[in-house]
Amino acid sequence: MAVRIRLKKMGRTHRPFFRVCAVDQRAPRDGRVIEELGHYDPMVPETDARALLNGERITYWLSVGAQPSDKAAVLIKKYGANGTHLEQQKEALERLSKRKQYQWSPAPPAPPKPAPAAAETTTAEEEPQQADGADAPPVADEAAQ
Repeated sequence: MAVRIRLKKMGRTHRPFFRVCAVDQRAPRDGRVIEELGHYDPMVPETDARALLNGERITYWLSVGAQPSDKAAVLIKKYGANGTHLEQQKEALERLSKRKQYQWSPAPPAPPKPAPAAAETTTAEEEPQQADGADAPPVADEAAQ
């Protein structure tokens, strides 16, 4: 039996999720697996936190002759036991965990502004009168009554 390490598609429409699995190469994509080795979620906002793999088990399956698919090979190279992006992955996971610990609290209400006392006591001298009568109340039309 030839074993492949490949992705098994899960999730729903417009929300993909993949499991990295050791599978008999003759089995269908979403068929029976021998062992699940990790997962890959392309919807995670942090690029380096998208894949979480079990490096020990992947190393074992590669040592007994399992062949990774193209996408699985890229993930193993970056995030496997001796991956090139392991430090960036740890930092990204820390950033995501801090994001979950954030507690939202509403802002305290602003104190009410006191009404300015000088504005209430304006005199006629301070307000210039307009000659065109724009501030005058509308005159009722006697013919309309």
